[in-house]
Amino acid sequence: MRFAEKIADETGKMLLAASTETPEVEFKPDASFVTQIDRSIEKRMREMIEAQYPDHGIFGEEFENTNMGAEFTWVLDPIDGTAPFIAGLPVYGSLIGLAWEKRPFLGILNHPATSDRWTGVVGEFAKRNGKQVSVRACPKPNKAFATCSSPDLMSEAEFARFAKVRKTASYVQYGGSCFAYGLLASGRVDFCIDSGFDPYDYFANAAVVSGSGGILTDWDGNEVTLDWFGHVLASGDRRCHDAVLDLLRV
Repeated sequence: MRFAEKIADETGKMLLAASTETPEVEFKPDASFVTQIDRSIEKRMREMIEAQYPDHGIFGEEFENTNMGAEFTWVLDPIDGTAPFIAGLPVYGSLIGLAWEKRPFLGILNHPATSDRWTGVVGEFAKRNGKQVSVRACPKPNKAFATCSSPDLMSEAEFARFAKVRKTASYVQYGGSCFAYGLLASGRVDFCIDSGFDPYDYFANAAVVSGSGGILTDWDGNEVTLDWFGHVLASGDRRCHDAVLDLLRV
């Protein structure tokens, strides 16, 4: 964790400095956005990891994955919320996760735009700016404050499932990116529901949410691993989580 925070310290400065300028935007083959700062941050993350832990694997968004058979694999998203970053909306950050045998283990949600950092270890603890945090109780979805990064990322079938949840929840806030998962861990949000995710989008989140007493699975209630991509559900209260899973069943 100390080493992961060193990565967050250095790359957070890079992200904060870049936020004062208008970035040049490119489009990936899947039509998602990417900027040079995405690549620069991930490159620096990789350099630090390779120097400190040359036997570890690296699973990142912008470059080829390496040493994927390793016991420990770093899971990196240099800018989670690239679209808000491009627009200048301060709901973006960097995700630094560590997988142990392909499962979430350690995570950092680094959010320099608001001077926030969440750290967590699965089943152990979660902290916001060094102060321990925990999820809040919310047994029923109809009492829940929920978040969703964007329903536009959902397939038609996924949106049909999500629509039942949206109609049931007390309120759904859109566009929070990784910041929403930090708020879940801090007891300000009750569940986060998203789709179109790759491991680098949620591995750090999973560790922080688990460390705060919450749970993160796919929409069928299965645990997530490095082999999983698609839709995720994170909740602070397992009772609410199970009820939302019931709503998501086809």
